Amino acid sequence: MRAGEFADGEHIVRLKIDMASPNINLRDPAIYRIRHITHQRTGDAWCIYPMYDFTHCICDALEGISHSLCTLEFEDHRPLYDWVLDNIELNYHPPQIEFSRLGLEFTVMSKRLLHRLVDEKLVSGWDDPRMPTIAGLRRRGYTPASIREFCLRIGVTKQENMVEMGMLEACIRDDLNENAPRAMAVLDPVKVVIENYDAQSIETLSVANHPNKEEMGRRDVPFTREIYIEREDFKEQANNKFKRLVLDKEVRLRGAYVIKANRVEKDENGEITTIYCTYDNETLGKNPSDGRKVKGVIHWVSASEAITAEVRLYDRLFNVPNPAAADEFETTLNPESLVVLTNAKLEPSLANSQAEQGFQFERTGYFSRDSKSENVVFNQTVGLRDSWSKTQ
Repeated sequence: MRAGEFADGEHIVRLKIDMASPNINLRDPAIYRIRHITHQRTGDAWCIYPMYDFTHCICDALEGISHSLCTLEFEDHRPLYDWVLDNIELNYHPPQIEFSRLGLEFTVMSKRLLHRLVDEKLVSGWDDPRMPTIAGLRRRGYTPASIREFCLRIGVTKQENMVEMGMLEACIRDDLNENAPRAMAVLDPVKVVIENYDAQSIETLSVANHPNKEEMGRRDVPFTREIYIEREDFKEQANNKFKRLVLDKEVRLRGAYVIKANRVEKDENGEITTIYCTYDNETLGKNPSDGRKVKGVIHWVSASEAITAEVRLYDRLFNVPNPAAADEFETTLNPESLVVLTNAKLEPSLANSQAEQGFQFERTGYFSRDSKSENVVFNQTVGLRDSWSKTQ
């Protein structure tokens, strides 16, 4: 067989154990087969290859693993696992323990279906941030600690079940809330002009990297006459529940001054292009001296000093909790699972961020610097709070 004189499938090597065994795996299991293929490591040196049931246990023993964890379909293979180790000259015998597969809502865990997603180019690759692979989770911004915490929370079971995606997201949210530095990014910018601020001035403000951890230090944020804020943070008219910028009312800029909106400029379609404001120069780091209350706080970036970056917003890959159960699982793909913003404005310190470094974009969510892009690109890891369940 090893010499290559036989064709694929013409012969096979079996173990003769116990033909009367009620467990078919202990009768005459196949342990070697003929395959005339080029191996990715040994090339064409071999044309016979061992079967999984034969190599699984031997590799475990040679590597000295403590436990061999398998899914439930390998439960009746365990006697063969034990038999092989009991009958070869190795002095180490790890136990095989079976558990149910992890089922995660709104995605697929089957290697076959994951392969289809990649092969049919329904995702960009195995490390697409929407994929439930280690490479995908890492590129999305999931930390090792958050994945370990997820495993601890869900535990192990022999009962088939589906775990809510929100549980995985809660683990990374808790981790990043505690450990991620803060930064300001405006994803849908509208310009604000502070008319009573010096047009030539660039003021450097010192802003904390984390509100509860002084040891994480501070960063310099430039403040100028023209800034960007989120378009959704301004309304010409609003009720008292809207704690952001409203025409003829005040709001505080995060880490900076109190501003008041006085008038707006619109284009021919009625879209607001510029908001004209004034600022109170005595409100840096303190409340107005006359005692008036300013309740809202919004984030911002300098218009002249900000960097323009691409930000990718991710959602569930599928629209249904169990897409694998669908007749054609690709029909359940979420067409809005990826939204690319090409005109996001970020504070300049983010230009020096490292690949896979995570941040909390204030009032927006948690984001990670993409590891495959030469330009500044951030991938959304998770929102500040679980808003998915409220929309279903």
